[in-house]
Amino acid sequence: MNPRSMWLGLGAALLLMVLSNSLYVVKETQRGVLLKFGEVVNPDLKPGLHVKVPFVNNVRLFDGRILTVDSSPERFFTQEKKALIVDSYAKFRVADTEKYYTATNGEEMRAAALLAQRINDGLRNEVAVRTVQEVVSGERDELMEAITKRLSAVAATELGVEVIDVRVKKIDLPPDVSESVYRRMNAEREKEARELRSQGQELAEGIRASADREVTIIEANAFREAEVIRGEGDAEATRIYAEAYSKDSEFYAFVRSLRAYQETFNAGSDVMLVEPDGQFFRYLRDPKGASK
Repeated sequence: MNPRSMWLGLGAALLLMVLSNSLYVVKETQRGVLLKFGEVVNPDLKPGLHVKVPFVNNVRLFDGRILTVDSSPERFFTQEKKALIVDSYAKFRVADTEKYYTATNGEEMRAAALLAQRINDGLRNEVAVRTVQEVVSGERDELMEAITKRLSAVAATELGVEVIDVRVKKIDLPPDVSESVYRRMNAEREKEARELRSQGQELAEGIRASADREVTIIEANAFREAEVIRGEGDAEATRIYAEAYSKDSEFYAFVRSLRAYQETFNAGSDVMLVEPDGQFFRYLRDPKGASK
């Protein structure tokens, strides 16, 4: 390789290195600051291709999208001095790049840690002036709005970020407190269950007694009506028998004898003892039923 080619190659490499350190790109999803010897000279870099002075200027780019900071669960005390374990998170984004870089050195994890600390401080102050009922359900939306508003102002002033929303993921009682609460709730439910069982048994006894009384009354009325009907039937049968007997006593006696024969012979017995001269077979001996 001749000296001229070597110098051309070195010049091209030097030019490429200068260009690579002179050009930079800011994406649509990014925010950034331009530094000159560590001092911010342009706090609002627009998306696109930019030029900087190599070894003099430096560029720090940050995520410009909405970010999430997940705070660790903390113990807070309510107005009644009752402890609650509150787990929360917040949504934020970079608003003031210069202040954000100055306060956090452009480190997202550091910004999230500082913001989480301020979230816990805000929650502690808001929970301290409310009861458990208000924190859990009664004024939960108001609590979140108040924390978001106050935290957004503090974060914008101190960290250069905009807090979009703060939400509580979960509210729990401490393990020692939750165990005592569980025992108390269990005792209350058992007491309520015993009262309901007692009321149910009392109501069942009343229903059972009323049903037994109704059964007794119905059976008595049915027996009385049956006896009346049976008596009327017996009277009617007696009247019919009397009329039949008065019209033809001999024919009536003959029919009664035939019915007696039928019932006797259908009894299934192989042996029947009767007197030879008895009245039972008189119509078999004499069609007119004359006695001998």
